Amino acid sequence: MKYSQAKAGRIFVIRLEDGDIVHEKIESLAKKEGITAASLTVLGGADKGSVLVTGPEQGRSKTIVPRTHVLDNVHEVTGTGTLFPDETGAPNLHMHMACGRGASSVTGCIRQGVRVWHIMEVIVQELVDSSGVRKKDAVTGFDLLIP
Repeated sequence: MKYSQAKAGRIFVIRLEDGDIVHEKIESLAKKEGITAASLTVLGGADKGSVLVTGPEQGRSKTIVPRTHVLDNVHEVTGTGTLFPDETGAPNLHMHMACGRGASSVTGCIRQGVRVWHIMEVIVQELVDSSGVRKKDAVTGFDLLIP
């Protein structure tokens, strides 16, 4: 386990609008407002055609191939995530959403593109005095959080 300490900063209340791509809008806001680290909570609707990464094709394999799932219709969503800078200093959101419709649901990472259906509400809790940064891991290809 690796960890560091941070303090609570500003809180942003956001309403994303129809057609917005979630990670693009949040990273854009972070850049505009100078948010370098944050925790996030989200709820609302995801549109048909949104893409989730739902894990690797094979469990423990030397080559990690992401498995994706495309939403076949509008889904209700709730999610949580973290935002830290990448190695260049650019905001990098890592968020997972649970997306449900009727009696079925799917959960995954939103990085491939989740599009808002009408509205999505996001609470961004800024973390200040954080040393966290995401660095590319040569073995997995993941952008790993280095606290």
